[in-house]
Parts: sequence; C-alpha cells; structure tokens
Amino acid sequence: MNDTQYNYKVVRQFAVMTVIWGIVGMLVGVIIAAQLAWPALNFDIPFLTYGRLRPLHTNAVIFAFGGSALFATSYYAVQRTCHTRLFGGPLAAFTFWGWQLIIVLAAVTLPLGFTTGKEYAELEWPIDILIAVVWVSYAIVFFGTLATRKVKHIYVANWFFGAFILTVALLHIVNSIESPAGFLKSYSAYAGVQDAMVQWWYGHNAVGFFLTAGFLGMMYYFVPKQAGRPVYSYRLSIVHFWALIFTYMWAGPHHLHYTALPDWAQSLGMVFSLILLAPSWGGMINGIMTLSGAWHKLRTDPILKFLIVSLSFYGMSTFEGPMMSIKTVNALSHYTDWTVGHVHSGALGWVAMISVGSLYYLIPRLFGRSEMYSVKAITLHFWTTTIGIVLYIASMWIAGVMQGLMWRAVNDDGTLTYTFVESVKATYPYYVIRLTGGVLVLSGMFVMLWNVVKTIGAGKAVEATIPAVSAGSGFDAPAHAH
Repeated sequence: MNDTQYNYKVVRQFAVMTVIWGIVGMLVGVIIAAQLAWPALNFDIPFLTYGRLRPLHTNAVIFAFGGSALFATSYYAVQRTCHTRLFGGPLAAFTFWGWQLIIVLAAVTLPLGFTTGKEYAELEWPIDILIAVVWVSYAIVFFGTLATRKVKHIYVANWFFGAFILTVALLHIVNSIESPAGFLKSYSAYAGVQDAMVQWWYGHNAVGFFLTAGFLGMMYYFVPKQAGRPVYSYRLSIVHFWALIFTYMWAGPHHLHYTALPDWAQSLGMVFSLILLAPSWGGMINGIMTLSGAWHKLRTDPILKFLIVSLSFYGMSTFEGPMMSIKTVNALSHYTDWTVGHVHSGALGWVAMISVGSLYYLIPRLFGRSEMYSVKAITLHFWTTTIGIVLYIASMWIAGVMQGLMWRAVNDDGTLTYTFVESVKATYPYYVIRLTGGVLVLSGMFVMLWNVVKTIGAGKAVEATIPAVSAGSGFDAPAHAH
C-alpha cells in the first residue's frame, strides 16, 4: 500500500459499475413500463411478470446504480477533502465486492419470487445480514478516513455522506428485524399497523437519506468543483444539514394517509413534511447560487447543465412532496400515477442527473485525461435525459390527476360514475408516453457507456499523490468556501 497516494482503484471500480447498473436498472424499468401498456409482454413467464420485475427495477436503480454512485463519490470526496488515503486498506475493496455480490443475489432472488414484501426492503434475511456487514464496513472506511484526516476542517459534503451512512444503517437494521422460517423465507418482527409504520419510517427515509442526503454530499462537492466557484454560503450549508436531517426522520407517516394508522400520526407526518420544504429549498438555492459569477459556463459546459438541472428537479420534487403530503391533496393523489411521477422526478431528475454529472467529472480524472472522450456526447446525453424525464413525469401527472378525479366522481344517486377499468383504459396513452420518456433516458445511458469506454480506452488508470499539508490548512479548493 502506498500511503502517499489516494486509493483511486475502488473509486474507479464503483464508477464503472454505476454506469453498468444504471443501464440494467433502467432497462428493467423500460420493460415493466412496456408491460403496463401491453400486459402480454410478460409472455406468461412467472419471473418476467410485473410483480417480480418491479422490485428488481427499484432495487437495481436505487441500490445498484445509486448505491455505486454514492460509494464512488463519497470515497473520492472524503480522500480529497481530508488529504489522506482511504482508511482500512483492503476493507474498501471488500465493500466493492460485497456490494456487487448483494446486487447479484438480489437480481437472482427477486425474479424467482423470494421477497419479504416490504417496499425497498424486499430482500430476504441472509442478504439483509450481508447488507449490514458491508454497510458497517463502509462506515468504518469512511469515518476512519475522517478520523485520520490531515486537515482540521471537515468539509460539508462529508457531513451529508456521514449522516447518510449512519442513518441508512439504523433504518436497514431496525426495519429488517425478522424471524427466519427457512433459508429464503422470514416473517417481520412487527405486525399490522406497527409493521406499516416501521416500514414507511424506513421507506421514506431511504428516500430522505439514501436518495437525498447522500446525493447532497455529491452536490456540495462536485457543483463547486465543476463551476470553479466556492459554495455560495457555507453557513447556509450547515443550517441546511441540521434542518434536513432532523426533519426528514419524522415525515414517513405521510405514506399512510387514510389507512389504519392513528390520525394524529398521519397529521404529524404531514406537518413535518411541510416543514421539510424550507431546508430542501435552502439546499437547492445554495447549489444553484454557487454559479454566481459563472453563469456563462452553463452555455458551454454540459456537465454543469446536468448538475444544475438536477438541482432544479430536486427543488421541484421537494416542493411536490410536501404538497402531496397535505391530506386534502393526498385524497386525490393517493394510489394514483401522480405518485409515480413524483418519485421519478426525484429519482431520474435529481438522483440520476446529479450522479451522471458527477461521474462525467470523475471518470477523466481517474483515467488520466483532462475531459471525457466526447463533450458532444455529453450534450446529447443531457438532452435525451431531460426530454425523457419531462415526458415521463408530465404524462404521469396528467394520468394521476385524471385517475384521482375519475375514482372520486359519483352520480346523483351516489353510485360511482366510472368503473375502475374505465380509468385504466383512459390511462393507456399516458403509459405509452411514459414508456417513450423511459426509452429516451435509457438511450442516454447507452451514449454514456460508449463515452466512458472510449475515455477509459484513450487513458490509463492513474493514482494521485496526496499533497503534503499542515493541519488546519485549506484543502481541495475550490469546493471550499472561505
């Protein structure tokens, strides 16, 4: 081991796998979107049915694609901002191979129908244990690196990465407590409405910490780096951090409006969801305003376009979420495709775009090049993705509001105006538009894969030397507000 060099090998591995898992996850998404328009596309094969493939899609996109992106960027940023090599030596390599094994096991067991039935926590108990082991190893590597840092200051990106790592460990372990009833069968330790409450405490905070806090860590490092500007307001970033991590934990009950959950708990979830708008928009404004004095770069820099448009989608999603948590709005949106549109404006617009932008920054630096092989291909990727996402979420908004109105419509005598199947039929054209949007997003990922392969082929793996610094000095500028 060379203590004078950063550990880029594990960052390279996770970065490349992010692109591959992104294609796999989004391909499964396109297949199930097509099945919703044309159900015969499951060919009556059990492991190709929507119910089997849907959890495969969510796990592949969130944990395989998103997770690999978080590992890659957090391992890179924590080394660069701490001026020290990753802690734990071979433990970082273990987190890579362990995480890939978890993904492969998920890809085998979910289509075969082995599932706990808990959304975003479908994997059975042996895999759950492996996730906990890998995640604790990740925490040791990350916090060990922070503890051995050569600079006094802990940059704000590491606050977000650290909060995400700790909270996801807590969420996963508590929600996955179960009694095994065979090698791939278990029963939850909780029952009834308590099980639902624990599940959505986990489910919403998987969104709040895995898909938000972690990616905000990405935003606070890569937006300033690509813009060549310090963070707009360091003070705002700290307020953003504490307000976000405190408030998010309490918002989960808004997933259980109009269920058996006690009314006071539903209302509490709604109130915290509304409060959440403030820190979320504070973070968005901080990210976008980092471009102050560098707005002209947006014209020519497609990587900045990815990063800044992702923040726009983040702002939109975090306005929409609190709005949908209001009980009267939720009465219309609940169980409709509006929810699906909301999820994807966050998952595709925010998570995927910030990840892609960060990777376009990272990959050339990991392989000794000044920029990606083709800047034009990045621009093409940006437009296919942006147009695809807009088609996707706009079609789902329209479909969702229409469904909610059709389901609530009653005749003068109190009978329902529409049968359920009529609402399904009315939704059909929007499913085709959604599929079109998904195909555009997926095609952009193939453009990215080509660009990454060409960039790696034209470069060679490099290791960067850790600069000699005295404790308390500045670090990896310009991601540092003075």
